[in-house]
Amino acid sequence: MKLSELPTPCYIVDRGKLEENLRLLKQIEDQTGAKILLAQKAFSTWYFYPLIREYLSGAAASGLYEAKLSAEKLGKQTHVFSPAYREEEWRELLLYADHLIFNSATQFKTFAPRAKAAGKQVGLRINPEHSTQKDPIYDPCAEGSRLGVTRKIFERNFTTTEIGQLDGIHFHTLCEQGAEPLAETLEVVENEWKDVLKRVKWINLGGGHHITKPGYNVELLIECILNLRETYGITVFLEPGEAIALQAGTLVATVMDITENGRKIAILDASAACHMPDVLEMPYRPEVRNGGLPGEKGVDYILGGPTCLASDVIGEYSFDHELTVGERLELEDMAIYSMVKNNTFNGMRLPSIAEMDLEGDYSLIKSFDYGDFVGRLS
Repeated sequence: MKLSELPTPCYIVDRGKLEENLRLLKQIEDQTGAKILLAQKAFSTWYFYPLIREYLSGAAASGLYEAKLSAEKLGKQTHVFSPAYREEEWRELLLYADHLIFNSATQFKTFAPRAKAAGKQVGLRINPEHSTQKDPIYDPCAEGSRLGVTRKIFERNFTTTEIGQLDGIHFHTLCEQGAEPLAETLEVVENEWKDVLKRVKWINLGGGHHITKPGYNVELLIECILNLRETYGITVFLEPGEAIALQAGTLVATVMDITENGRKIAILDASAACHMPDVLEMPYRPEVRNGGLPGEKGVDYILGGPTCLASDVIGEYSFDHELTVGERLELEDMAIYSMVKNNTFNGMRLPSIAEMDLEGDYSLIKSFDYGDFVGRLS
């Protein structure tokens, strides 16, 4: 298919860019002996799991459904972390998970003995209490964080026997960050948790590593990993999400109407609220191919979605021509945190999913209809 033949709205995943990202991650695995996992919370379009399987060591899951998806579609290691596990799902979860990471002493005491009896490896999420980012929304080390066990709580609630049952520790403190905040955090972890690091088999450095972003300090990451391996003799896991599909997808939308209220407004058939929720949640302004900042090009527009939500606005842009009804726009970097978070608010149709192959040809992977909307309700 040609791009013009695809229905809109439509997510397009660029196989070539996805594979380029994967090759870099595999190089890091090969150079360091680390194990890199796909964080499915960012990208779980399992059509591409056969490709991902060629490069990565497995996947990270946030609960039963993602663990099952990893086991069935990827078929390699499955690591699971959840702030709290459901008792009624536990037996089934053990069928799919290889490593289970707990968020509190209570959860560890409740579930870890059964995980160990089933031959699984168990870990504990720690809270290094060291913030490296300004926005508390994305800071697991912020005051009052529900994520991870602080050193003080660890010493108060874990017996020597329970510490001996730990196979590994896990922390996740980054969000779209470089290797420098990781190195800074590792220094704190080594100072505060050295005794535990000497006893466990592995450490999981979580996600938020912007490894495939231009300018990322790959050499420093490699240095951090090798230092952990050489100092403690442990396996190092990383579970990036964005880095795997960074800049590997677009969302194609059609201009449905042009209106005006002090400024020109283009209404698209793609919704920020429904099809790219992070635009409102993060928030951020996605790039539009051939579009510029307001005032940069000849004609300025507000790009808005078709829902009744007043804030369903993608952002302000400029173009070198007047937009027309029926024209298509491509919003960039839409493979991550889009398909996994989209919704049918207002009865919006979910965007189709397509692939652009290595030759630049397009194929439709999945389309959605009324059944997908009504099937979520009762």
